[in-house]
Amino acid sequence: MKKQLTTLLAIIALFIALPSLAQINEKPFVIPELREWKGAEGQFTPGENLRIVYPAKDAALEKIAVQFANDYSAMFNTTPEVVAGKGKKGDIVLNIKKDNKLDKEGYNIKIGDKIEIIAPAKEGAFWATRTLLQIAEQNSGQSIPKGIIRDYPDYEMRGFMFDCGRKYIPMHMLRQYVKFMSYYKMNTLQIHLNDNGFKQYFENDWNKTPGAFRLESDYFPGLTARDGHYTKKEFIELQMLADSLGVEIIPEFDAPAHSLAFTHYRPEIGSAEYGMDHLDLFKKETYTFLDSLYDEYLGGENPVFMGKRVHIGTDEYSNRDKAVVEKFRYFTDYYIKKVESYGKQACVWGALTHAKGETPVKSENVIMHAWYNGYADPAEMIKQGYDLVSIPDGYLYIVPAAGYYYDFLNCKFLYENWTPAQIGNQKFEECHPQIKGGMFAVWNDHAGNGISTKDIHYRVYPAMQTLSVKMWTGAKPQMAYDAFDKARLTLSDAPGERIAGRFKGGNRDILKLATLKPGTITDIEEIGFAYTVSFDITAADDKPGTELFRSRDAVFYLNDPISGMMGFARDGYLNKFNYRLFPGEKAHIEISGDQQSTSLYVNGKLIEKMNRQTKMFNKDGKDKMYYVRTLTFPLAKAGQFKSQITNFKVVNYCK
Repeated sequence: MKKQLTTLLAIIALFIALPSLAQINEKPFVIPELREWKGAEGQFTPGENLRIVYPAKDAALEKIAVQFANDYSAMFNTTPEVVAGKGKKGDIVLNIKKDNKLDKEGYNIKIGDKIEIIAPAKEGAFWATRTLLQIAEQNSGQSIPKGIIRDYPDYEMRGFMFDCGRKYIPMHMLRQYVKFMSYYKMNTLQIHLNDNGFKQYFENDWNKTPGAFRLESDYFPGLTARDGHYTKKEFIELQMLADSLGVEIIPEFDAPAHSLAFTHYRPEIGSAEYGMDHLDLFKKETYTFLDSLYDEYLGGENPVFMGKRVHIGTDEYSNRDKAVVEKFRYFTDYYIKKVESYGKQACVWGALTHAKGETPVKSENVIMHAWYNGYADPAEMIKQGYDLVSIPDGYLYIVPAAGYYYDFLNCKFLYENWTPAQIGNQKFEECHPQIKGGMFAVWNDHAGNGISTKDIHYRVYPAMQTLSVKMWTGAKPQMAYDAFDKARLTLSDAPGERIAGRFKGGNRDILKLATLKPGTITDIEEIGFAYTVSFDITAADDKPGTELFRSRDAVFYLNDPISGMMGFARDGYLNKFNYRLFPGEKAHIEISGDQQSTSLYVNGKLIEKMNRQTKMFNKDGKDKMYYVRTLTFPLAKAGQFKSQITNFKVVNYCK
């Protein structure tokens, strides 16, 4: 009997203990995935008087605390107090403490009745705040499960390369992208500042082919692109913003190929033999020009290029004869040393297998972007002494709507199979000391194809989240891809940012107005794919150019400025529906948009679906371009229309 009673008591004790065991917190979802998690019971729920505490007289942690508070406010509409001193219950406390097992980007977080961030350096402390923001935005009341986090990256360079040469990317988007990348612990943004279109799309005439250099230049008035550029002041401010958010900006001048912008300005330095997008490597004037260009942005007490690295290009030059190969190698070595003379580390595109020769090219302390093994064999480049950034074109090149490389990256494959140790068909050991990290790229090859900045972001958003994991966590993420792909949609682009008008959650109303009055200002900049905008209208005699709505990046017209049709403009493109509203006409209008098309319905009838067009540039169809007519619908400010508009409604799903 006594034995049975003992057994019964043990069973009762076990059942009493089980609920407690069941409450141990599971690892929170974060991008990139947390390396180590030890769950505890309960939640840290921020109170009304949340404080972020940093050690007195620690200027670096003070800046991080202020940034954390500002981001918290932008996301949750409540501003924590930032104070110097020692933390107490209910506080979030930042501290720097030596840890021999963590590098400068690693960190620990102890989540109990207060939250303690402990990192060996300011970089890790800052990344810890991104982790807490991501966890908080997924939970009601911004609660954070109690437990212990230990986190650190596998690769020190985790990046994205943005082609701003062929397509102008507005500065406000670059600033958004710095915040976007920072939120996902991606720490390197390479800005490709010059490039050109392909002449076969422009009557095979180099003079008609667009080429652009995107920076303000005092040395060379007229060099700067007229369809969009960055002033020196705003480029400096971009780098300062990036630095405050843990992101390094690597500016790139691409030469001696991809250089039509330079030869449009100085035709005498173009190559008659290899094409005007190639600089003539045998002319002294070529070096004089480029030397001055580098001097303008790297010289002086306060150089325009503020960071520690500069990319000199050296991509895809002809290797048709030995003399030009040797001269290309000389050019590469010359500008590596030119950049180094200003105290910067040089980065180059891998080309030295393609341009194999005898002329020595410096490798010590040079970073090579390994993009295609036929141009630069990565094993050989490592043997020669180069440090590599893994950016293999067959895995990581997005070329929007081009029909080659990727329109969208294969994120499932990358998540399950790729790491920076995989360069083309060569696989190296994980965390190889000469593979510094990885990047993916957007190349806007087809200048004039209608692609918008929002189309680009729609492609980049899932890739950024996926590759954040693979460049931080490396070979073995613990979460299955399908679960990751679903969970990633719960996270924002960045604190306070909705880059392409994405609204989290299921189908719902975004905006409803019984009457849309002229000049109405909303708190919604735009709505992205997919959406339906509907309204009833009694049309007036509105003049051409009358707007329904505009945002920073787009305008939707009731009467377009050329023909008076309904239509929209964004990124320098005007697209018109085959429909005009006549004065006195009453109609129910619906505009529906997704990542492929924009459609207009009138009184329930489809008037026109603007889908992807194919433009042919020769009879056999060898050279063709896909033209995209999508729209992220603007909602920031209504136009000054005379028409009466009622029952205005915006939903985040297509008709």
